Amino acid sequence: MPLPWIVVFFPWAAAVVLMALPRLRLAAAVNLGASAVSLLLALLLVNMPDGEQGWTRVDALNQPLLLLSAIIGLTTSVYSYGQIEAKGFDPLRLRAYHGAYQVFMGAQALALLADNMGVMWVAIEIATMASVTMVAVHGTAAATEAAWKFFILCGVGIALALFGTVILYMAAQPVIGHGDVGLSWSALRAVASRCDPGLLNLAFVFLLVGYGTKAGLVPRHFWLPDAEAEGPVSISAVLSGLLLNAAMSAVLRAETIVRAHPGAIPPGPFLMALGLASVLLASFSLWRRRDVRRLFAWSSIQHMGLAAFAFGMGGAMGNLAGLLHLLGHSLTKSAVFFGVGMATRLKASQKIAAIGGLASSHPALGWSLVVAIAAVAGLPPFALFASEFLLLTEAVTRWWWLALPLGLGVFIAVAAKVNVVQQLCLGDATPDAIAPPGRLAFLTTLGPIWVHLLLALVLGAALPAGGAAMLARAAELLK
Repeated sequence: MPLPWIVVFFPWAAAVVLMALPRLRLAAAVNLGASAVSLLLALLLVNMPDGEQGWTRVDALNQPLLLLSAIIGLTTSVYSYGQIEAKGFDPLRLRAYHGAYQVFMGAQALALLADNMGVMWVAIEIATMASVTMVAVHGTAAATEAAWKFFILCGVGIALALFGTVILYMAAQPVIGHGDVGLSWSALRAVASRCDPGLLNLAFVFLLVGYGTKAGLVPRHFWLPDAEAEGPVSISAVLSGLLLNAAMSAVLRAETIVRAHPGAIPPGPFLMALGLASVLLASFSLWRRRDVRRLFAWSSIQHMGLAAFAFGMGGAMGNLAGLLHLLGHSLTKSAVFFGVGMATRLKASQKIAAIGGLASSHPALGWSLVVAIAAVAGLPPFALFASEFLLLTEAVTRWWWLALPLGLGVFIAVAAKVNVVQQLCLGDATPDAIAPPGRLAFLTTLGPIWVHLLLALVLGAALPAGGAAMLARAAELLK
């Protein structure tokens, strides 16, 4: 079996095992072990030469995203190992939680690796259904409502994406013929200049709206705050860090096909418009949130908007800024959710007003959260500062009139996050609602936070030559 398919099927095999394990600690340990093996497989895949393996293709775009997915998958399973006991899951919910997690990871890998449009669509749908299961696993009224909203809105989005996929296949059919080759991203890009530009335009609109729903872009973003606020913290980490990236990669591959036809409407302005709208709406909305997990879910919408704007600008620098932003956001946002998850456990509340003075009452957690929120706010020297600097510099050079509202949105979002740092971590400490958890729970929270922050620091300030070359090749691939 080719390595890309092993990367996909290994988590699914682990899911089958996990669905048969009712014991709490054993299941959590197997989940962690499976995630560690998946990371080793992803590291092997990064060193593979680019090329097609059946319905999959390894290239410079999916290699860094897949490695990021495996890293976050492992750190999230470490965090989950330390927190699972506090969830109080019965054996059925425990099986559903761990099984859905590994199903999600396998589907995420397939969505990134798929060269076939139909296979990618199926993979993102499987990842969505696994996510819905994890969001609903608590069984509360709020969790069920959030899962239902997630299912309905993303179901409509995936239906629109399917319609766009069919239209794109129809556009290529007269040139490339029938069969699987008409669904291949790489084959479609090679013949795009000879396809019907009207059909290409129509296909991109449906694909942008459909997959843009999954990516959390305005105006079909409503599912994201509920899903990230009501599901387990681990699902918040993988939704922000992984599913949004997979959906964005589908949009980007469609964009490269449409952009290759000189007679088609340039797709970049559409991405820029949705990106700017997402940034502005989310930035102002951050000031209205009183639930800490909901606030950072809105931050995910803002950052996906910034990435969409960067990719819409295109060019080597725009695409590089977008890729760096996706990587930096995934690492820092999941680190924030790990810290917020422990804080909300201690205070038995997600209300910002109930969480205060963490730096004095729990110094290790409080100061870790200060640094993580600073990183996700885009402060130096982390990856999001580098990507936002590149993005704003490029915007000023090419579209200064758009750089003004974009810069305003970034400034408002930074101010909102600095404000929430003061409320959560500084000032007078609020009382804990429970006795402090054991050392294991804190270690499995702080360890993943600092691993993510270290990686974000490397990306922003000391990116190795190999990593820089990979991102440069990915940016060139998207031109």
